[in-house]
Formats: sequence, structure tokens, C-alpha cells
Amino acid sequence: MGSLASGPGYILASAPFRISFAGGGTDLPAFYRREGGAVLSSAIDQHVYVTVKRLSPFFGRTYRLNYSEAEIVDDVEAIRNQIVRECLKLVPCDPPLYIGVIADIPTSSGLGASSSFAVSLLSALHVLRGERVSPAQLAEEAATVEIEMLQRPIGKQDQYAAAFGGLNYFRFLENDRVTVEPQSLPPREIDGLFRSILMFWTGISRDAGEVLESQNARTDLNLERLRTMKAQADDMRKMTFDGIDVAALGCLLNEGWEMKRQLADSISSSAIDGWYRAGIAAGAYGGKLCGAGGGGFLMFLAPPERHDAIRGAMGDLRELKVGYEPNGVRIHSYGMG
Repeated sequence: MGSLASGPGYILASAPFRISFAGGGTDLPAFYRREGGAVLSSAIDQHVYVTVKRLSPFFGRTYRLNYSEAEIVDDVEAIRNQIVRECLKLVPCDPPLYIGVIADIPTSSGLGASSSFAVSLLSALHVLRGERVSPAQLAEEAATVEIEMLQRPIGKQDQYAAAFGGLNYFRFLENDRVTVEPQSLPPREIDGLFRSILMFWTGISRDAGEVLESQNARTDLNLERLRTMKAQADDMRKMTFDGIDVAALGCLLNEGWEMKRQLADSISSSAIDGWYRAGIAAGAYGGKLCGAGGGGFLMFLAPPERHDAIRGAMGDLRELKVGYEPNGVRIHSYGMG
């Protein structure tokens, strides 16, 4: 078990966060195992970075972790960080071992942070063992960690977005398979889309699991809305065939948000609704909360000439500038040190 002698001594890996445009919620097993789901999403140029390093035997049989907390333990089962613990069970690497984590954006932001973390860590652990694995395998392993081992009531879109990067149309099939359809657009189309995006931090962190658990419980009541949201993902995909019409995309985004906020009471709030109405009144074509809802980042699509007015309408909300990320999980460096 554990580390392979052929592997390097340290690895730096990263995986991007994502924004989804349509279909979020149809990637939950409670829905896609009935009728299949679909999501159109894009990776963004915000990442989580994971360093994994073999330590000298002088450190003893320890796992040393450095993220928002610090841990030094002798046994995998004693690791408090759930993702690190379960990833090490799935892809074992013998101690002494150091794992360090830093991210461009905090967790609980609605941009898929936990899945990006899992994908990047799993990638680094495989490299440490001298193994090459595909993005699809990393996405499935991350889904196994989060959905099966940790029993989180989440879907699969975040793991695949982090592993593959780029702009993709994901299909979630009834048999648990996922197909990935990259949307190949000219750079000017991608640039035009991302120049139209505005992102604002609501200042509200939330547990996506709690929001999605409530949504899962109401799947039967929400079937028609979820079917429409799945169809919207396909409609948006078709928009990319002849070039992106940002205004039309924004209108669909608005329709999708109006449906999504009805999936569970915890998805929106009076404060979020107020910011959203202010953004639309200031000239946005449409928008949505990123991720499961309840907080995190509020995204708008708007003509660039209306951006200053929308910024003013958001008051003190902090803006996050995002760009397109064509790459998925990456190994940046490794060596024998």
C-alpha cells in the first residue's frame, strides 16, 4: 500500500473553480437517475492549489496538514479535514507526508471549491504514487469521495468542471455515467462572454449540503421545473453554435434563476432578491446566485456600458473579476526534493 518508489518527492497541483450558466440541480442523483441531467458551465481563472510533499523519516509517522487550520496526526483516521482524510483512504500514500492548501477564493462561495480541492489533491496523490490518471477518473474519484464516502447531498458538475476546465456541456446519465462535450468557441466569443460577466460577493457563506438536501427532498414537487432547467442547458448549448448572443443568454439566465429560487426556500432571501432586482434595474440582462444558493457570489450578464451602474446598485458588495480558464486540473511542478 501507499507511496511508490518511482514517484516524485513533492508536487504542486491546481484545479479551477467554475460558474454554471444553466442546468444546476439536474446533476443531483435524485433527478438525473430518473431522467438524466444536463449542465452548461465554465471554469474560471480562480484556483485551489495543493502541495503534497514526502517528509524526511526524522518527522516520524506523521501527516502534517496546513490549510485554514494546521494538523499533525499519526493516523489517517485522526485527520479532521474530511476531504483530505477520505482522499488518502481512496489513494493511500504512506507518511510522513505534508499537504498544504491555498485557494484564490474562500470555501462556501458557490464556485465549487470543495470539489476543486478534491480533484487537485487526488491528482497530486496519484503523481506522488507515480501514476497517470485521466481527468474523467479524477472527476469520478472526487465524486466518490464527496458523494459516497462523505455522504454529501451534492451533484457531479463541480468535480467534472474542475477536472476538465473550459466551457462544457455535461450530460448526467441515468446509469451514473457523465459525458463531456467541450464547446469550442473562437477566442473573441469567449472574451465577449466574460467581458459581460459581473460577480459580487454577497458576504453570505452557506453550507451547500443543507441547501441541496432541502432541494433533494422536494424533487417530486420540482420535476417540471427541473425538466425545464435541463432543457435550458441544451438551449444555451445550441446558442454557442453560431456565436453567443449575450442578451439572449442573459434572458435565459434570468428565467433559470426565477425557477431555481423556487426549488427550495433556502435558495434565496430578501437581501439576495433585493440585490438581484437592483442589478436588473441597473441594466443587467439576467443573473443568478452561483452554486446551490443561499449565499456566495451573485453573477450578472450585462452590456459593458452598464457595468458601472450595476456596481453602483450593489452598494458595498465586493466585486470579483473573473476570466475564462481553458485548463482543468494541472500539475505545475514536481521533483525529488
